[in-house]
Amino acid sequence: MKVNVADQMNADHLRTYMKDHYAGSVAALQLLDHLVSTNSGKPRETLFIALRHEVGEDQNALQKMLHDLDATEGLMRNTVAFIGEKLSRIKLLLEDPSGTQLAQLEKLEALALGIEGKRALWHALEAIASDAPTLRKVNFDQLNQRAETQRKRVEALRIEAAREAFAFS
Repeated sequence: MKVNVADQMNADHLRTYMKDHYAGSVAALQLLDHLVSTNSGKPRETLFIALRHEVGEDQNALQKMLHDLDATEGLMRNTVAFIGEKLSRIKLLLEDPSGTQLAQLEKLEALALGIEGKRALWHALEAIASDAPTLRKVNFDQLNQRAETQRKRVEALRIEAAREAFAFS
């Protein structure tokens, strides 16, 4: 059986797209680990622990999809995402050495953008699932709903952090 070159390219592009999002989840989990540790004993700690767990579940779902497409996550991408998250924390530390309101706002904004990217991923994969047999069995409604819930929770924190960061006397 001859493999259609265009179909193979599309499959390769799909795997690349998903690997890029997987790398984003690596950075998100690193950021959430940091948020958990810097909010230890504070009311937000519980929320960040729950988000960390949920994002880990989302990462596992994406990993399974990649596996079903005969792909791995991509060590180079994951390493770059890991280092990028660490560099962004250094940048924030240089700009806000006390690590207070501005840094918290920017961390929450990065997390919000990551969740929005994940929602876009789920929507894109859902749109092509009828043409990709390995994606047909995925419950995208559940993944989309969880991402929407995460988005709302993080957005509330982000707005609160903006008010704290930019409070004028």
